[in-house]
Amino acid sequence: MGISFDRASDVGLSLSCCDTQCRTCGAPTPCATDTARGFSVDRVTEEDLSITREPRAYFTFVFIGLLAGLLSGLFGVGGGTVIVPLLVLMLHYGQRRGAGTSLAAIVPTASIGVISYALADAVAWIPALILAGGAVVGAQIGTWLLPKVSQSALRWGFVAFLVAVIVSLFVVIPSREAELVLGWGNGIGLAGVGVGTGIIAGLIGVGGGVVVVPVLMLVFGTSDLVAKGTSLLMMIPTAISGTIGNLRHGNVDLLAAGIIGLAACTTTALGAWLATIVDPFVGNMLFAGYLLFIAVQMSVKAIRGRRR
Repeated sequence: MGISFDRASDVGLSLSCCDTQCRTCGAPTPCATDTARGFSVDRVTEEDLSITREPRAYFTFVFIGLLAGLLSGLFGVGGGTVIVPLLVLMLHYGQRRGAGTSLAAIVPTASIGVISYALADAVAWIPALILAGGAVVGAQIGTWLLPKVSQSALRWGFVAFLVAVIVSLFVVIPSREAELVLGWGNGIGLAGVGVGTGIIAGLIGVGGGVVVVPVLMLVFGTSDLVAKGTSLLMMIPTAISGTIGNLRHGNVDLLAAGIIGLAACTTTALGAWLATIVDPFVGNMLFAGYLLFIAVQMSVKAIRGRRR
């Protein structure tokens, strides 16, 4: 039934008889009566509660993974902008647990995506590692800056960036033959993009392909396919690094991440294949629609944050 408290020992919650009900009133969560009898519940938050393991939850994990994998392969993104809100809305995950679970699921998803794009010779290996190194450093900077800057201003600034990118996608159509030629100037630029991507991810939880793919296409003149394949490769070390930290803080549901990741692997290759057969202009329009979805998400968060 309902919710199980698999981290009870971590939060000082002691349940016996039935882990999902108050023993006095039968409520699905501990009530004041249990508290009065010595059951400490005041440290329990939404993120301390594990999601129900009813069949519906497993089907939901699979659905989320299939959708995220398709989008990841098609657009060269991690899929976190889909995984996190669906975990929160459909299965009542806490924001931190959802983000940590999503990041863990990205590791196998991005790995399959890289293989798919590599088979099409659409991965710039060294630039991806430069981006990843910068992103790891930037994420630490973003985390440090987090309490010092206005979240509302950051979100609106990111929305403005996305709007500018969306407009540019209607104007600049990438060439499938374009290559990313690595030199000192480009290398420094890629490191800067990586740092900037990491900072954005650390500050507002959105980064990766949403930033890297359009920048590689619009600023570095890379083909859309190489931009997507390179973006996916960049995500693997950064996602592993972030997942290690999240595991230490108990912010990963490993079972959910495993199911979502495995399900995503089955559709990532399909998404990558679709990316190779659609016209570059059509690909731009689809990506613009995806960015518009994210911009709306960020706008809603900014508006809600202002009301609090």
